[in-house]
Amino acid sequence: MSERELFRRHPANPILTAEHWPYPANAVFNPAAAQVDGTTVLLVRVEDLTGVSHLTVARSANGIDGWAIDPDPLLAPSEGVESEQWGFEDPRVTFVPEHERWAITCTAYGPAGPAVFLATTRDFTSVERHGIIRQPEDKNAALLPHRIGGKWILFHRPKTDFAGFRGEILLSRSPDLHNWSAPEHVLQPRTGAWWDSLRIGIGPPPLRTEHGWLLIYHGVKETIAGGIYRVGLALTDLDEPTRVVRRLPQWILAPLSPYEREGDVPNVVFPCGLVHDEVSDEVRLYYGAADTSVCLATAQLGELLAAVLAAPA
Repeated sequence: MSERELFRRHPANPILTAEHWPYPANAVFNPAAAQVDGTTVLLVRVEDLTGVSHLTVARSANGIDGWAIDPDPLLAPSEGVESEQWGFEDPRVTFVPEHERWAITCTAYGPAGPAVFLATTRDFTSVERHGIIRQPEDKNAALLPHRIGGKWILFHRPKTDFAGFRGEILLSRSPDLHNWSAPEHVLQPRTGAWWDSLRIGIGPPPLRTEHGWLLIYHGVKETIAGGIYRVGLALTDLDEPTRVVRRLPQWILAPLSPYEREGDVPNVVFPCGLVHDEVSDEVRLYYGAADTSVCLATAQLGELLAAVLAAPA
């Protein structure tokens, strides 16, 4: 960990690249993460040699190496479905005890633009496709694990004149995971020269803590050389997640290493997956580097909470 950051990069980074894949791929990145029966499961965005992405499962006993990668995608575009024809991207996964399943929220991409797609799975060997739950243009979606006030909560980023035009984090509520309310504001890009001034989006599904929902999010700053993607922290109220309790001014992870600064999209760290070990209190953050590889960074949850709780209200 440098003085500039709260997360420590794993020395094995990048932990997964296209060279590890059992079939031809251009890049592997932006993975969702889950702990299933003691095994770390990553649901990885794989861009094939046509440029279209799909989602494939990789498993590891320690979450670092020894990955077993499925020979076929778990979620790929269906023939003749226009809304999926350009692929599936950037998944997040949440375990939903009420349904005893993992919920996968990802981006389905088609001619109308990106849309939020929902699928569920028991074991990451097969999926039930529920389809698009937020129409284009909408993306960067993550579900909370249980209802609040009788409603499911979905963080997402619609891009419309009505809500989210600046690229902000909003949430919608649903009684059934299919019909969703109008978006409500949660977190906006800062104005001016801030590191997260162009647009922001949710990272992994928020982590429930005694102090509130811990939001790890990506923020983008526009420069003459292009956008720079970094990672920040915020905390929202447990019972009303639109209420931001704290927001850390500085970023906690930025593209500093060569594999983060050089690739298909330079200067990108993009987290989608998180695993928390309650015994050691370690947080493992899985992220895409430069839209090219999968990387891992770690921190102690206590240190993250201490930092965000010390931030301005």
